[in-house]
Amino acid sequence: MAALSEKEAEAYLDARPRYPIDWYKKIAARTLDHKFAWDVGTGNGQAAIGLVEHYENVVATDINEAQLKRAIKHSRINYHHTPITMTEDEMVALVGGENSMDLIVAAQAVHFFDLTTFYNVAKRVLRKEGGLIAVWVYNDIIISPEIDPIMKRLVDSTLSFRTPIMNLAFDGYKTLPFPFETIGMGSEGKPITLDIPHKLSLKGFIGFLRSWQPAMKAKEKGVELINEDLITKFEEAWGDKNQVKDVFYKAHMIVGKFPEVKVESDQVLSQDSNKGLLLETEVGRKHKRRQPSDEGDSGQSKKQNTSEDEA
Repeated sequence: MAALSEKEAEAYLDARPRYPIDWYKKIAARTLDHKFAWDVGTGNGQAAIGLVEHYENVVATDINEAQLKRAIKHSRINYHHTPITMTEDEMVALVGGENSMDLIVAAQAVHFFDLTTFYNVAKRVLRKEGGLIAVWVYNDIIISPEIDPIMKRLVDSTLSFRTPIMNLAFDGYKTLPFPFETIGMGSEGKPITLDIPHKLSLKGFIGFLRSWQPAMKAKEKGVELINEDLITKFEEAWGDKNQVKDVFYKAHMIVGKFPEVKVESDQVLSQDSNKGLLLETEVGRKHKRRQPSDEGDSGQSKKQNTSEDEA
């Protein structure tokens, strides 16, 4: 955002879709409590504003100070700058501590994170009972039969400029590692697909394209993908320049909970069998040498068996 002019930045924000209220409602209905939520990579606070309708307190963090300055203010949202130098312990303490978050959300953001660090922190702060983590991304826009083919050619032209981070988004999080247990709203490798309706002006659309990460990456390498010729084609296909169109962004979501620790039943049975054999060979022989009527020996034997079992 820092590389954009004020007008381009405003156009970019105009082009960004508002996440449907229904998303927050459905996810909130699945968390056990509604005291604390964490919006990671909050940007201008769009998701945080949606969360505060369902959670008493929202912590919203971002690495980009410029974005936080544009964030939407609310008395129950606490915004924090989280520089890359922060340790995991510092992040955990800042957010609210171990086992504190009812919901963690990363909207259009998780593909930018150091996933190992983020998931380590998320597993520490997420409530083990009833807590959820949700990530989503939108990676395509449907405007009209005239505009969509031009947009597809533009998307195809970005292939050589994409980074692995960008490809996670372009793949709709199908290749995103997600070490959490599914609750039926997508899972690792199988995100659910959703539509985000939005009203978009030509000005907002062009501003969005100019701030688009693949286009900016190409520009860094000396290639201007959003050139005047392309803009002219979009303007012609758009029709009335003042027309605001109903468009749809294609979104992909995964929601999960803290993974349960599973113990293989066969392994447990095998261990029990081995323990029984151990008692028979080492302890059982001593039992056979004692008289059953000896109360003291019997009590001592029971105590020893208990000790062995505990060991």
